[in-house]
Amino acid sequence: MTTETIRHAEARGFYKLSWLERIAFGSGDMAQNFIYQTVTTYLLFFYTNVYGLNPAIAAAMFLGVRIIDAIWDPIVGALIDMRTTRFGKYRGWLLIMALPLTVLMIACFVVPDFGETGNVAYACVTYVALSIVYTTVNVPFGALNAALTRDQHEVTILTTTRMWLVNVAQVAITYGVPTIVIAFAGTMNSPAARGGWLLTIIIYGLVGLGALIFSFAGTKERVVISKEDQSKVKFTDLFTEIVRNKPLRIVSFMFITAFAIMAITNSAATFFVKYNLGNETLVGAYNVISALPALLILPFMPLLRRKLGKKGLLYLSLAISFVGFAGLFLLPADQVGMIFVFQFIRSVGFGVVGAFIWSLIPEAISYGEWQTGKRISGIANALIGFFFKFGLALGGFVPGIVLSLTGFDSRIDVQNDTALFGIRLLLAALPALLVVLLAFVVSRYNLTDEQLVEYGREIEEKKLKTVQ
Repeated sequence: MTTETIRHAEARGFYKLSWLERIAFGSGDMAQNFIYQTVTTYLLFFYTNVYGLNPAIAAAMFLGVRIIDAIWDPIVGALIDMRTTRFGKYRGWLLIMALPLTVLMIACFVVPDFGETGNVAYACVTYVALSIVYTTVNVPFGALNAALTRDQHEVTILTTTRMWLVNVAQVAITYGVPTIVIAFAGTMNSPAARGGWLLTIIIYGLVGLGALIFSFAGTKERVVISKEDQSKVKFTDLFTEIVRNKPLRIVSFMFITAFAIMAITNSAATFFVKYNLGNETLVGAYNVISALPALLILPFMPLLRRKLGKKGLLYLSLAISFVGFAGLFLLPADQVGMIFVFQFIRSVGFGVVGAFIWSLIPEAISYGEWQTGKRISGIANALIGFFFKFGLALGGFVPGIVLSLTGFDSRIDVQNDTALFGIRLLLAALPALLVVLLAFVVSRYNLTDEQLVEYGREIEEKKLKTVQ
């Protein structure tokens, strides 16, 4: 591609990005995982086994935060699209909220001496505050993707880099946190471990803080809503955008289904290894098999998209994950080696699906801008956030119902055959059916790369005419 061709493309918003900027963008999501994902992974365990909260109170608190999240996400999306910070429309929030987010993360793992009622109140306030502040980072970060470039190949590379770094963070969280806590405190499972937990969380919080600042400093917004169009954004766009923007609606259904699959499968994994395989020491290895394929395959995702097309890549990945789920459902429990093989196959397929669908959000945003003249990235990402959290909530609700209906009893070490079958349903059969549903949803998505290039050209031409 000649220099003149590149300049012409960039004049229309199709910017090519440096690897430094790609990594800086991905570091923003890695940072959020080091901070918020660390909390969501371990806070319930910390509350019940270290902090000393009643499990029922902790469960009610987590449900309450989910409800607040569902309401708060769309509001934040609208506010962000209606305002611009002095540091940028979206990236500025990464800097402004980086320190409050880190401080609140650490505060969640402080055990005060306020008495039983006071400690419950403290836990509620700090966790709710953390979730509220996290949303003011997560929503604008999601919108930042679409503000860097219109180039769909670049968006795929950005998404790939982002999800690769997220998986690095996941491995560090899954294995690093328990290891460091035990190194500091000798245990992670009693009030004696409070100091070890606090030191560990401070370390992870500081890593997340540094990564958020790097993400802010290393990115540049190029494709954003004009001040004139910003003044036209209203709260009602939250409702009208999902109605009029068909690609956004379809992507939302993808997120509901995909994250329901993830949540159900993740919830069932520990039960499956402990009860069906009868060896809870394999839980860590089983979880590693879930993370490693993404680290190996994601760097090739832009190339695969070019060769197969986005729908072709999604169909192939869904087919691979279906094979993996089928093997996990059909293999007898004594075939541990083959079970791990099919877990690897499942993770290869669904790891690509879970990463790639994020690259479709900027496409839906561009379509909405072409349709209405408003580039409301914050609202679009907030709506997606609402739907994927709904999928997570659904995935968190279904396992409890299935386990209850199939006679699972947590008080015994050996479950009856019906309960073991119920666990397999959750691990593989139900997710396999949802994979088929997700393939149908993908088939309804008809926004092509050629259309997006044309839409981007028309949008930029309209802007030039307005300026002239």
